[in-house]
This record gives sequence, structure tokens and C-alpha cells, in this order.
Amino acid sequence: MIPCVNWLQPFLVFISSTLLAGGHICPSSCLCPDHHTVDCTSQGLTTVPDFIPLDVRRLLLSNNWIPWIPSDFLVFYSDLVYLDIRNNSLSQLEPGTLSTSSKLVFLDLGSNNLTEISSGTFGESSNLIKLRLGNNPYLNMVDRDAFTGLTSLRELEMERNGLTALDVTVLESLPSLRMLRLEGNPWLCNCHFAKLFAWLTENQHKLPQGMGAIECSLPLDGRRVPLSLLSEDSFQECRGALTLTDYFIVIFSGISVSVAAIVASFFLASTVHCFQRLSKGSKGDEEEGND
Repeated sequence: MIPCVNWLQPFLVFISSTLLAGGHICPSSCLCPDHHTVDCTSQGLTTVPDFIPLDVRRLLLSNNWIPWIPSDFLVFYSDLVYLDIRNNSLSQLEPGTLSTSSKLVFLDLGSNNLTEISSGTFGESSNLIKLRLGNNPYLNMVDRDAFTGLTSLRELEMERNGLTALDVTVLESLPSLRMLRLEGNPWLCNCHFAKLFAWLTENQHKLPQGMGAIECSLPLDGRRVPLSLLSEDSFQECRGALTLTDYFIVIFSGISVSVAAIVASFFLASTVHCFQRLSKGSKGDEEEGND
């Protein structure tokens, strides 16, 4: 038994040493200044590099040509706290890509080709403090539940995108928000913008460049004006305007009332008809009795 153990011992040591060393192998074309940082900045990458150490905490992938990130990419990097993917060619985020990044604190997705931030994109990233989404010129849609769960988020950057409107629920779901950037978007000053304007007015201390840096287009002539020149009275005509949901309610209510009226009329007509038949039957019986 002892000779067997003596033979296995060096083999086990070799395997352990290989696994430990493998944890600090640096991907080709990247730099690893320390055991927890992988810097692949400006390397002309078209895919996410292989052989990234499992204990990486800072991953820098900026200034490359990466078009997409595999949905299971972050599953193995549970210690990742800092992820920089700015200035790549990302057009979308696969569902669940960020659902396992529970320790992520900083995420930069700026200067890409993103078009939409859908519901549940950031999954369980409850520790995320700073999120950069600016300079995505094709980003024109942010779902109302896109940031649900980001209870620690303090800084949100969405400047110079293609947003014309934004559901205010998106911002109301961020209880820790301290800084917000929205300038440089082609906002439309219509009734859909009224609630967002009211929220920005109340929270303008969170705008580092103030209300004057955000402009919107007037509905009549398309002229762009800074929000600092507007007031809630500018949207006074919207107070009586109906939303799409209101229209659906009105239409549904009208249909319901019409159906109820038809049913009631049918029931009333049937009742009257029955009474008339009963009345005629009674008169016939009386006449037969008199004869």
C-alpha cells in the first residue's frame, strides 16, 4: 500500500501545480499586470479571448472589434467586478449574458452598436454601481424593466444615443441613483416626454451638466430647445391627453357597454314577447269559457 502512495504523491503534486499555474495563464495578445487583471485593450480582437483565468476580477476588452459576447461567457468568472467592453461592435446582448455577474460593480458598454436594452438584461447584477451605455447611436429602445434589480446603481450614462422617449419607470426603479447623463439624444417634446420632464425637473441635481445640456425637438416646427427653457406649463395640453392604455380602456368600455345593451334589449324583448303570448292565451281561454 505504501509504495502505491509513494508513486501517486508526485503525480498528484504535478496535477495540482499544473492547475494552479493554469489559473494565471495570460491569454495571447493580452497583458496580465497582476493575477486578477487581464488587459486586452486595442488588440484588434474579433472574439472574446480564450484561456482567461477563472479568478479574473478586472477584464479590459475595449477598442476591439468584438461583435457579440456568448451568453454563457460570465458563468465561469464569478469574481469579476470590473468589465470594460467599450468601443467594440456589439449590436445586442444575448439574454442571460449578465445574469450571473452578481459581483460586477463596473460595466462599460459605451461606443458600441447596441439597439435595445431589453427586460432582464442585467439579471442579478445587484452590486452594479456604475453602468455606461453612452455613445450607442442606434440605441433607441430601453424596456421599462431593463434596469430592474439594479438596486445599488449610482451612476447611469446614456448620453449621445438614439433615444426619443424613455419610460420614467426605468429611472424610478433605481433607488440608489446619484448621477444620470441623457444629453445628446434626439428627445421629442411631446406628451410621452411630459412624465420624464417632470422627473428630470424634480431630480435635476442628479444631472451633472444640468437641464440646459438636454435638448428636445418641439412638435410643431422641430426646433430643438434646451429643457432649461421649458416648464411644466409647456406640457399643459398633455394633462388631458389620453395614453394608449387609456384609449384601450375607453374602447373596451364602449364595447362592453354596447354588448350589455344588446343583451339587455334581447332579454327585454324576449320577456315582452312571452308576456304577450301568455296574455293571448289567457284571453283565448276566457272566450272558450264564455262560449
